[in-house]
Amino acid sequence: MSDALHYDVAIAGGGLVGSSAALALARRGLRVGLFERRYCGAQASGVNYGGVRCQGRPAEQMPLAMRARRIWDRLPELIGIDGEFTVSGHLRLARSEGDLVALQAWADMARGHGLHAQLISGAAFRQRYPWLGAAAIGGSLCATDGHANPRLVSPAFARAARAAGADVREQTELTDIHHDGTRFQLRAGDTRMSADWLINSAGAWANTVAGYFGETVPMKPIYPNLWVTEPLPLFITHNLGVYGGGIYARQVARGNCVIGGGRGQGDGEYGQPSTETTRAVMRDACALLPALREALLIRTWSGVEGETPDGNPIIGASRTAPRLLHAFGFSGGGFLLAPGVGEVLADLVIDGATATPLDAFSINRFAAVASPVA
Repeated sequence: MSDALHYDVAIAGGGLVGSSAALALARRGLRVGLFERRYCGAQASGVNYGGVRCQGRPAEQMPLAMRARRIWDRLPELIGIDGEFTVSGHLRLARSEGDLVALQAWADMARGHGLHAQLISGAAFRQRYPWLGAAAIGGSLCATDGHANPRLVSPAFARAARAAGADVREQTELTDIHHDGTRFQLRAGDTRMSADWLINSAGAWANTVAGYFGETVPMKPIYPNLWVTEPLPLFITHNLGVYGGGIYARQVARGNCVIGGGRGQGDGEYGQPSTETTRAVMRDACALLPALREALLIRTWSGVEGETPDGNPIIGASRTAPRLLHAFGFSGGGFLLAPGVGEVLADLVIDGATATPLDAFSINRFAAVASPVA
């Protein structure tokens, strides 16, 4: 095997997770091959809503989320652009007294991880947010959260990885993957190569890679439903979510409102938005944001993401193959986390361990579960 075709680490999947891992590893001096069967950052990483939020995450994700959030402040240094990252704050809206109780409980938990969320309700809430409809009675504001443009951020990580020395190959699918007892052997078209480590960050298609090693998981494809309005006068001051889910919205500097909610449809390979879902969610959005009632929608879209049964990603070591690391199944919540996941994967390769807790994300939790390939 020629040295020219051997990598310290081969990465399957050029989304934001794979590209951030390639960048972190290349910056630490390893020879990295990043392989994407389409274009880097063009799948879920590049078509998601763009929320950069710690608020609302389960307790087990908080250490990783806090680590990842610190990286977002360094985007210009890491990838050469700011990706339109805006620290707008994330306001999670309550529509009932029960929602407010739940938001307070979450804030109490988050405080233990060093994150502060401010609860606002009653007259103070109405005075501060006159542009919100009566359907919202209060909310929790996490001032350090924000939003960014995924269409800029995700490809930029791949470009930065290439500039740092990674061999980034698009329109290149890895096949015939196996471990020969010493290293991984892989094929890309007519080219054979080897690697000491393999990272499976193939997103909704990661079960294809996992299947080579007999450890597919019960992951299903989901299709986020998103749309954007014409430019409107600026009025949404935060990245918005709703307790219990269903609607999220943000407004960019140009005035366009990016809104999402519900699911589109797809065949596991491609996703498309649902007109019926868009209409239904838009009615609910207008109850929260009356200024949207006369807005024109100029584009709708969807993508394909992998969702696990518990909503948590799979991050960490394979149970069947040495030096195989998985990082997939982010269930619609991976945009904030991905740069932190890239650093964690680099820790595992180079140091053999990471200070960020990963036990909740182990693939072992699905070891006894029937695992159809998504």
